[in-house]
Amino acid sequence: MSANGSTMRQLLWQDPVCSGWKQDLEGAVYHLANCFLLLGFMGGSGVYGCFYLFGFLGTGYVCCVMWGWFDACGLDIILWSFLLAMACLFQLAHLVYRLRKNTLPEEFDLLYKTLCLPLQVPLQVYKEIVHCCEEQVFTLATEQTYAVEGETPINRLSLLLSGRVRVSQDGQFLHYIFPYQFMDSPEWESLQPSEEGVFQVTLTAETACSYISWPRKSLHLLLSKERYISRLFSALLGYDISEKLYALNDKLFAKFGLRFDIRLPSLYHVLGPAAPDTGPESEKDDEEVRESAMPTSAQQTPPRSPLPAASGPPAPPSRARMSRPDSGVLASRTPLHSYSQVVSRGQAPLAPTHTPEL
Repeated sequence: MSANGSTMRQLLWQDPVCSGWKQDLEGAVYHLANCFLLLGFMGGSGVYGCFYLFGFLGTGYVCCVMWGWFDACGLDIILWSFLLAMACLFQLAHLVYRLRKNTLPEEFDLLYKTLCLPLQVPLQVYKEIVHCCEEQVFTLATEQTYAVEGETPINRLSLLLSGRVRVSQDGQFLHYIFPYQFMDSPEWESLQPSEEGVFQVTLTAETACSYISWPRKSLHLLLSKERYISRLFSALLGYDISEKLYALNDKLFAKFGLRFDIRLPSLYHVLGPAAPDTGPESEKDDEEVRESAMPTSAQQTPPRSPLPAASGPPAPPSRARMSRPDSGVLASRTPLHSYSQVVSRGQAPLAPTHTPEL
């Protein structure tokens, strides 16, 4: 114990036992190695901070290997510096592997920034949604059909990434589908998970298009497991369907010259196509409804004939009044879950933005 204590006191309080100090300094490689080590230890946190840290440390230890080989001529210096340099290189390789594993393809990364990032959807949740569609991007050539009316089964849900798709029924144009809109959201909402059906419209690509598609069963399974994803798809699909209805509303505005409101289903029979057995009486009723919806300034007042003299007060003029359809009839005519009756042939449940006084 006394020998050990004397050795410690000699190391702490006495000058180091050196045969002699070098008069010249170490070479430039030694000082360069220390500069790299200093810069490396100043690195920050995070993924890019780790890249900075291990990059400069690895370079500094490589310089130490060169210094031990050319100047110091010490095997222990070479071995330790080499091991530390290899550890830094392995750490850099691990970081690159993690980045490549977590990186999404370009189309899905742009979709996340456009559609999900404004809604603050976590990236991990978005990866589960992408994994459900197997990260596959499909393409459509110009004038190639995505779905044919009455033939294509409803077995998937697709989202357009680029291009433009035309929606029509019986050869009549309905509306367009633009990038980052669902291609078959009304069909998806019209069926229960256990039901089957076919498209009631035809979807044709007007330009070269690309889209992603979720299989129906796989997506229903994911929505049943993840409540957050189910609410997210419910919000996205509801907004998409409302956009399609407003597109049809603009189409009807251009046709009739009047602005209608899709929230009030009171002029369904006016906007719908005429039945084959329509008589002159129904045409007269339709004409009266259209005239009542027009501004009063555009209507011309017919000349009044002089009233005959009468002893009593004049009787009020009799005017034919249209019978208001039952709510049950309206509900049976315009079910909101059917795409063919909601967004086809202009038979949307539309009404004028101003209600005439009764």
